[in-house]
Amino acid sequence: MTKTPRILEVRANVLKDNDLLARSLRERFAQSRTLVLNLVSSPGSGKTTLLRQTLLELSPRYRVAALVGDLATDNDARRLAESGAPVRQIETKTLCHLEARMIEEHLEGWDLRQIDLLFIENVGNLVCPSSWDLGEDLRVALFSTTEGEDKPLKYPTLINTADIALITKIDLAEAVEFDHEAMYRNLREIRPGIEILEVSGKRGTGMAAWLERLEGALKAKRSQH
Repeated sequence: MTKTPRILEVRANVLKDNDLLARSLRERFAQSRTLVLNLVSSPGSGKTTLLRQTLLELSPRYRVAALVGDLATDNDARRLAESGAPVRQIETKTLCHLEARMIEEHLEGWDLRQIDLLFIENVGNLVCPSSWDLGEDLRVALFSTTEGEDKPLKYPTLINTADIALITKIDLAEAVEFDHEAMYRNLREIRPGIEILEVSGKRGTGMAAWLERLEGALKAKRSQH
């Protein structure tokens, strides 16, 4: 019998522990009826700009909050805090992803019953976050028009674990000669039927549809719990 290499065995155990904790978080989010979104993208996708605008537009009607993952600095957290929403920074140091234990630790002191929507801005990376369940309701994969249409083909694992593909910086599509047809084809080659939205956090294009999708998801969750 072939023995499992030690490093793979350790990794399997870590992922198992993470999944158990993520399940516990999911139960907490269900009890508090908090909709949780995990936003995953590469650096420079416009994720923070989109999230800041999302918090600004939702905060008059809903109680919103955000956890922000980054290797270092609290720059993104400070930008998001300008929206007036509660925001906490998670510095991962050398880790290229967030883990369920980090989410649990940084929720301490927050009453989830007072939060309608919780956004988790993951570390800018299209590989590492794919394997880590954070207990979220929806995983959103963001691809900007400036990154090229073949990104989905390079990162199939992320696409296969995402609920929504969000094409960002749509206001730059014409300037960078973005090929909508190729992008949609590549996304659906990896994941047939995946939901796709287009948005510009800077110009507001597509924000109404994005916000309507979030409100619909919150309503659906609350009808189940």
